Amino acid sequence: MSVQIHKRLTDEQVRMILSRYVVKEVKTSEAMELLGIKRRQFFEWVQRYRKDPACFTIKYNRDEKNRKLDNTIDQCIFKELAIEKALIDNPAMPIRFYNYSYIQDRIKKNYQKKVSLPTIIDRAKKTVSISPDPTRPFTTMR
Repeated sequence: MSVQIHKRLTDEQVRMILSRYVVKEVKTSEAMELLGIKRRQFFEWVQRYRKDPACFTIKYNRDEKNRKLDNTIDQCIFKELAIEKALIDNPAMPIRFYNYSYIQDRIKKNYQKKVSLPTIIDRAKKTVSISPDPTRPFTTMR
């Protein structure tokens, strides 16, 4: 795998190559070879460069979104799992398995938090007893 272009070349070097291409001093194939990019990306860059040559950059902003859940959301998940666990453990109730979609809906309704189903399932596997089902591995049940 080659080094990424923003690590190989500076913005100024790329601007110089694109400006030489725009004034027809360099052919398309030569410019693409100098930049080390394919045709589609090259023409996208040329289009962006023509719109505003002074502000053209190849840098990108990484989405620095924090992907960890707050402890409050974890507590909401555990609280709802405990309610569901009480229903599963009650022999008078015909419920044998967790209804993760229902838990997701309750968290959204009661706590106004959005949580994915895999997150809820992961928390359930980490906190409650998991009994293997012969037909499906890792089924949470009583």
